[in-house]
Amino acid sequence: MADVNNSSLLQINTGILKKDACVVLVKTEWNATIVDEMENGARKVFAANGITNVITKVVPGCFELPFAIKKIWHNAELGLKPDAFIAIGTVIRGDTPHFDYVCKAVTDGVVHLNMTLPVPTIFGVLTVNNQQQAIERIGGLHGHKGEEAAITAIKMIGLDVSLNH
Repeated sequence: MADVNNSSLLQINTGILKKDACVVLVKTEWNATIVDEMENGARKVFAANGITNVITKVVPGCFELPFAIKKIWHNAELGLKPDAFIAIGTVIRGDTPHFDYVCKAVTDGVVHLNMTLPVPTIFGVLTVNNQQQAIERIGGLHGHKGEEAAITAIKMIGLDVSLNH
């Protein structure tokens, strides 16, 4: 089992943070209790790091996340493009294969966005077997995935892609 405490994920060491960064959180209406707490965790991290331009957009479900992000990017005014997106949602396994289809679609969609957009899309989608597992990932046993998504966004915005050491 992955344990965030055994990694350096929670340490922000990207150098000078881009304080005027614009981050768009695109979250789902489904599983609102979990999703809203993930948003709160992300906003807490951004506030603690001086990033105040955080915009939230809402879509019905996880399947719609990639489309919304693509549309937001393409409709953003020139010069006011987001520096990163975070896709926030929760898919809880049910009795049908619907879970598998939605998880694969949203995962593939976020990968496609990361390969085509010039800014990162962070995967903040919980794919869990039950409500308890989701709760454990919003400040419980498995950390806070909303906070982790925000930290990842900050790191990716500040990613140094030069080949200089």
